[in-house]
Amino acid sequence: MVEAVTMQMFETISCGIDQICQPDKNAIEELFEIKDFVLHKLKDEKASPIFQLQKYFPKIYKTLHGKEYCKMQDCVVTNLKKGVETGLYRPGIDIEFISKIYYSCVHALKDKNVFSDESYNFRMMEELYLDYHVRAISTTKGLQVLEKITNKS
Repeated sequence: MVEAVTMQMFETISCGIDQICQPDKNAIEELFEIKDFVLHKLKDEKASPIFQLQKYFPKIYKTLHGKEYCKMQDCVVTNLKKGVETGLYRPGIDIEFISKIYYSCVHALKDKNVFSDESYNFRMMEELYLDYHVRAISTTKGLQVLEKITNKS
Protein backbone atom coordinates (compact mmCIF):
# COMPACT_ATOMS: atom_id res chain seq x y z
CA MET A 1 0.00 0.00 0.00
CA VAL A 2 2.86 2.41 0.83
CA GLU A 3 4.42 1.71 -2.55
CA ALA A 4 1.11 2.25 -4.39
CA VAL A 5 0.49 5.60 -2.70
CA THR A 6 4.09 6.70 -3.28
CA MET A 7 4.05 5.81 -6.97
CA GLN A 8 0.60 7.40 -7.43
CA MET A 9 1.91 10.68 -5.99
CA PHE A 10 4.97 10.46 -8.25
CA GLU A 11 2.75 9.90 -11.31
CA THR A 12 0.45 12.79 -10.35
CA ILE A 13 3.41 15.16 -10.05
CA SER A 14 5.01 13.82 -13.25
CA CYS A 15 1.81 14.32 -15.25
CA GLY A 16 1.42 17.83 -13.86
CA ILE A 17 4.97 18.69 -14.86
CA ASP A 18 4.37 17.29 -18.35
CA GLN A 19 1.33 19.56 -18.71
CA ILE A 20 3.39 22.60 -17.71
CA CYS A 21 6.16 21.82 -20.21
CA GLN A 22 4.54 23.15 -23.35
CA PRO A 23 6.26 24.57 -26.45
CA ASP A 24 4.53 27.95 -26.07
CA LYS A 25 5.99 28.62 -22.61
CA ASN A 26 9.42 30.09 -22.26
CA ALA A 27 11.98 28.05 -20.34
CA ILE A 28 12.22 30.37 -17.34
CA GLU A 29 8.45 30.66 -16.84
CA GLU A 30 8.32 26.88 -17.09
CA LEU A 31 10.81 26.44 -14.22
CA PHE A 32 8.87 28.73 -11.93
CA GLU A 33 5.54 27.10 -12.75
CA ILE A 34 7.01 23.65 -12.07
CA LYS A 35 8.41 24.87 -8.74
CA ASP A 36 5.03 26.29 -7.70
CA PHE A 37 3.19 23.15 -8.82
CA VAL A 38 5.52 20.76 -6.96
CA LEU A 39 5.54 22.87 -3.80
CA HIS A 40 1.73 22.99 -3.88
CA LYS A 41 1.48 19.21 -4.32
CA LEU A 42 4.00 18.46 -1.56
CA LYS A 43 2.55 21.16 0.69
CA ASP A 44 4.64 21.14 3.89
CA GLU A 45 8.15 19.80 3.42
CA LYS A 46 8.63 19.57 7.20
CA ALA A 47 6.17 16.70 7.26
CA SER A 48 7.75 15.07 4.22
CA PRO A 49 7.35 11.31 4.16
CA ILE A 50 10.56 10.98 2.11
CA PHE A 51 12.69 10.62 5.22
CA GLN A 52 10.32 8.00 6.61
CA LEU A 53 10.40 6.14 3.30
CA GLN A 54 14.18 6.20 3.33
CA LYS A 55 14.31 4.84 6.88
CA TYR A 56 11.45 2.32 6.95
CA PHE A 57 10.94 1.42 3.28
CA PRO A 58 14.40 1.65 1.67
CA LYS A 59 13.46 -0.37 -1.43
CA ILE A 60 10.48 1.88 -2.18
CA TYR A 61 12.64 4.93 -1.54
CA LYS A 62 15.33 3.65 -3.91
CA THR A 63 12.76 3.02 -6.65
CA LEU A 64 11.20 6.45 -6.14
CA HIS A 65 14.60 8.14 -6.08
CA GLY A 66 15.55 6.49 -9.38
CA LYS A 67 12.29 7.47 -11.07
CA GLU A 68 12.55 10.99 -9.70
CA TYR A 69 16.12 11.33 -10.96
CA CYS A 70 15.19 10.19 -14.49
CA LYS A 71 12.15 12.48 -14.63
CA MET A 72 14.02 15.48 -13.30
CA GLN A 73 17.00 14.92 -15.61
CA ASP A 74 14.73 14.68 -18.66
CA CYS A 75 12.81 17.77 -17.62
CA VAL A 76 15.89 19.88 -16.82
CA VAL A 77 17.79 18.82 -19.95
CA THR A 78 14.75 19.66 -22.11
CA ASN A 79 14.36 23.00 -20.33
CA LEU A 80 18.04 23.86 -20.79
CA LYS A 81 17.94 23.03 -24.50
CA LYS A 82 14.76 25.07 -24.93
CA GLY A 83 16.32 28.01 -23.10
CA VAL A 84 19.45 27.94 -25.24
CA GLU A 85 17.45 27.61 -28.47
CA THR A 86 15.25 30.59 -27.57
CA GLY A 87 18.13 32.80 -26.43
CA LEU A 88 17.19 32.85 -22.75
CA TYR A 89 20.14 30.72 -21.63
CA ARG A 90 23.74 31.23 -22.68
CA PRO A 91 24.90 29.24 -25.70
CA GLY A 92 27.60 26.71 -24.98
CA ILE A 93 26.50 25.82 -21.44
CA ASP A 94 27.25 22.23 -20.49
CA ILE A 95 23.69 20.94 -20.38
CA GLU A 96 24.50 17.52 -18.93
CA PHE A 97 26.64 18.99 -16.14
CA ILE A 98 24.14 21.72 -15.25
CA SER A 99 21.26 19.22 -15.16
CA LYS A 100 23.18 17.07 -12.66
CA ILE A 101 24.15 20.09 -10.54
CA TYR A 102 20.53 21.26 -10.55
CA TYR A 103 19.30 17.89 -9.31
CA SER A 104 22.01 17.68 -6.64
CA CYS A 105 21.35 21.18 -5.35
CA VAL A 106 17.59 20.73 -5.14
CA HIS A 107 18.19 17.66 -2.99
CA ALA A 108 20.83 19.42 -0.90
CA LEU A 109 18.19 21.98 0.10
CA LYS A 110 16.46 19.20 2.04
CA ASP A 111 19.56 18.45 4.15
CA LYS A 112 18.63 19.55 7.67
CA ASN A 113 22.30 19.47 8.71
CA VAL A 114 23.00 22.28 6.27
CA PHE A 115 19.68 24.13 6.20
CA SER A 116 17.95 24.01 9.56
CA ASP A 117 14.23 24.66 9.85
CA GLU A 118 14.90 27.59 12.16
CA SER A 119 16.99 29.46 9.58
CA TYR A 120 15.30 28.56 6.32
CA ASN A 121 11.91 27.41 5.14
CA PHE A 122 11.84 25.16 2.09
CA ARG A 123 9.71 27.48 -0.06
CA MET A 124 12.13 30.36 0.48
CA MET A 125 15.12 28.13 -0.30
CA GLU A 126 13.48 26.91 -3.53
CA GLU A 127 12.91 30.52 -4.59
CA LEU A 128 16.47 31.52 -3.76
CA TYR A 129 17.97 28.50 -5.50
CA LEU A 130 15.88 28.89 -8.64
CA ASP A 131 16.87 32.56 -8.87
CA TYR A 132 20.52 31.57 -8.41
CA HIS A 133 20.27 28.82 -11.05
CA VAL A 134 18.59 30.99 -13.67
CA ARG A 135 20.99 33.91 -13.12
CA ALA A 136 23.96 31.56 -13.59
CA ILE A 137 22.85 30.37 -17.03
CA SER A 138 20.85 33.29 -18.47
CA THR A 139 21.55 35.72 -21.23
CA THR A 140 20.58 39.38 -20.83
CA LYS A 141 17.23 38.47 -22.42
CA GLY A 142 16.79 35.67 -19.87
CA LEU A 143 17.60 37.99 -16.97
CA GLN A 144 14.90 40.38 -18.17
CA VAL A 145 12.36 37.52 -18.11
CA LEU A 146 13.55 36.51 -14.64
CA GLU A 147 13.16 40.08 -13.35
CA LYS A 148 9.57 40.22 -14.64
CA ILE A 149 8.75 36.92 -12.93
CA THR A 150 10.42 37.72 -9.61
CA ASN A 151 8.92 41.21 -9.47
CA LYS A 152 5.43 39.65 -9.71
CA SER A 153 6.06 37.47 -6.66
